[in-house]
Amino acid sequence: MDINSEPSKKNSDGILNLHQLKTYHYMKIKILLALIFVNLLQAQKFYFPKTAVTDSLILEKQMPQLASKLITQAPLLKLKKTNKLAYLDNLLRLELLAKDYKKSNATLADYRKEFADHDMVGNKYIAYEFYSLAKIIEAKEKISFPNALQKAFNTKYASLPDKLITKVSIAVDGDVIAARKVLKETLDKQKDKDSIDYGSALALCRSYLNYKTFSSTKPQIMQLVAAKDGEKFITETKDIKTKNGSILTITIIRKKTNTSPLPVVLSSNIYAGPIDGYFGKRAAVYDYVGAVVNTRGKRNSNDVNNPFEHESQDIYDVIDWISKQPWCNGKVGMIGGSYLGFSQWAAVKKIHPALKTIVPQVAVGIGIDYPAQNNIFMSYMLQWIQYVTNNKFTDEADFNNAKKWDSINTAWYKSGKSFRALDTISGKPSKIFQRWLDHPGYDEYYQKMVPYKEDFAKINIPILTTTGYYDDDQIGALYYFKEHHQYNKNANHYLVIGPYDHGGAQSFGYTHVNGNPIDPAARISIDDLAFSWFDYIMKDGKKPELLKDRINFQVMNTNTWKHAPTLDKMHTSTLKFYLQDRKGNASVFTQPTEKSFVKQTVDFKNRDQKDTYHAVSKIDSVKTTNSMYFESEVLDKDIIFSGNPAGFFNVSINKKDFDTDMSLYQIRPDGKTFLLSTHMVRASYAKNNAVRQLLVPGKEEQIPINNSMFMSKKLEKGSKLVLLVGVNKIPSWQINYGTGKDVSDETIKDSGEPLEIKWYNNSYVEIPIYQE
Repeated sequence: MDINSEPSKKNSDGILNLHQLKTYHYMKIKILLALIFVNLLQAQKFYFPKTAVTDSLILEKQMPQLASKLITQAPLLKLKKTNKLAYLDNLLRLELLAKDYKKSNATLADYRKEFADHDMVGNKYIAYEFYSLAKIIEAKEKISFPNALQKAFNTKYASLPDKLITKVSIAVDGDVIAARKVLKETLDKQKDKDSIDYGSALALCRSYLNYKTFSSTKPQIMQLVAAKDGEKFITETKDIKTKNGSILTITIIRKKTNTSPLPVVLSSNIYAGPIDGYFGKRAAVYDYVGAVVNTRGKRNSNDVNNPFEHESQDIYDVIDWISKQPWCNGKVGMIGGSYLGFSQWAAVKKIHPALKTIVPQVAVGIGIDYPAQNNIFMSYMLQWIQYVTNNKFTDEADFNNAKKWDSINTAWYKSGKSFRALDTISGKPSKIFQRWLDHPGYDEYYQKMVPYKEDFAKINIPILTTTGYYDDDQIGALYYFKEHHQYNKNANHYLVIGPYDHGGAQSFGYTHVNGNPIDPAARISIDDLAFSWFDYIMKDGKKPELLKDRINFQVMNTNTWKHAPTLDKMHTSTLKFYLQDRKGNASVFTQPTEKSFVKQTVDFKNRDQKDTYHAVSKIDSVKTTNSMYFESEVLDKDIIFSGNPAGFFNVSINKKDFDTDMSLYQIRPDGKTFLLSTHMVRASYAKNNAVRQLLVPGKEEQIPINNSMFMSKKLEKGSKLVLLVGVNKIPSWQINYGTGKDVSDETIKDSGEPLEIKWYNNSYVEIPIYQE
């Protein structure tokens, strides 16, 4: 936050009132004190000889000493109160580096008890655990480190349940080259310096430990894991030729103890690499045959890699091949998340008779929420394209280079060039990127990839969808669910949705998500749920207990699950939040008696705009850059927010189009903010995502609110709701200049006069409320 920025909320005369002035100055003082504290921390120096930068022996001697000093420092101890997850994570690493291995193992146990209360999370630090246990054995038994590492591995591996051993190979497969590069970059910052500040010292300790651990353990551990896998599983890799002549690589994994034909659980995976083995072993330990086929252009395939375009055709041929193998009993199910979730919907465009069920998790809604969300293209699409097309596997180093991609997106934003120029700015032009931009509406290009309208009526196999309130692809996952039930009234399709992010909704429920504690009831194993479903459908097992109705949703802050027959039944009533300032005793939940508007101006030429914030309490604020602020009165009772906001924005603008941006917050009784839902849409596609309907400048238009984010949470008495409505203008998304031309081709030269929006007070956001 810029301490010189002014709050955006003003009274009708444009003058800050007394309360706002007090809050504003309180926040300025608070921020100044925080900055002083940070500067003091950074000013605190620790001895670190410059020779350590170039001499590895000196570096090895200095690092344990530096780590020991950091363990006792106030910043780390303060973190224990403000962010215990980060505290334990840092403490564990520093103790390892300080060679206090017994303490590091105790800290790891505390971490798992506090934040990972079931085995499904247990592999996060297992590489460090192997390392620390080996160091303890090395010192105790006076044997070489490789011999100690083998003993440590055997002991730890023997204690792991089958469901956890599937993940060991991924957890220990650290990128040593990337770790060395990060360490070198961190050390280079210390050239010609004999001291180091706290923040730099912590970063150096983390990067050094990362490199030290994986460089000393990875080759041997990978061999040990492969040997153990060889004892337990039969693994085969084959190339399949499809009817059109394409070559696809498939990996099949079975338990050695399973000698009879079994149902096969298939994943179609564009992320070729170690993850293939994990997916296959996961199915095998649940007593299925695991099959993972890579998409065109991956592994041994020399076909052109065009993501999304050929899955429907290819998967049919793959299932046909699988169904005829001696280890398959004729039944095939599919599972996977994100792109792998999309693949399953592609597979049911034309259903093979052997396909008995699909379990799409956090499924990408191609053309719905990716590469554009509600018709607004995202900068991330280029990063992802390069991730999956740079080589035959995945380019992890490039994809995880946040600094590179932030600089590319910022360079594009600052340049004012068209969105089409983004790939050129990145230094690697992309035909795929350009082809996607040629389809700004939900047209035939996307419609042919997955079921469309009446296609859903033909899908009569059972389906289990999982997604989360924090899932980046929630809109896509729910799109398929809604379309299936709309066109097939007898659809045997269940939904499980809870406080999960993109990863959690396809694996397990953590104890915290986005820094917020999660109810114990929500901490379920999605793997267990999915394979219980497979047992139910393909092995005549019992229906999973959680699936009491078509919709199964966890109500945050109540530790309970609720169940409903349709999405609309997730709530029993609605509360309309009107875009109006509260005056006197007026309520934002009461329809205004007189029509008026608030006016917003956004200058698209300004690329050095300072962010603005509004203080919502003495301890928290919300970012209001390019947004208008509306606040409710204090809630006089508990309410359950359950579903997704709907409603309409009534606006008039001086251009032909713009991209809306909405956020709905709870301000809790303790003053902290909680994000309940977001929504963004290209106004010209808001009524029909396939056909663009430009706005008429100066004319009042109605923009429907569809495809906002779902959530279910109890809001405590004493809370307030804050609604932000405004315009999308950040480097992460296309910028719509409002000329009516293809937005991908618009440049800053098209911006013209600043965008002026009149937000009419008869606009409302309809808030879904659940009551027993």
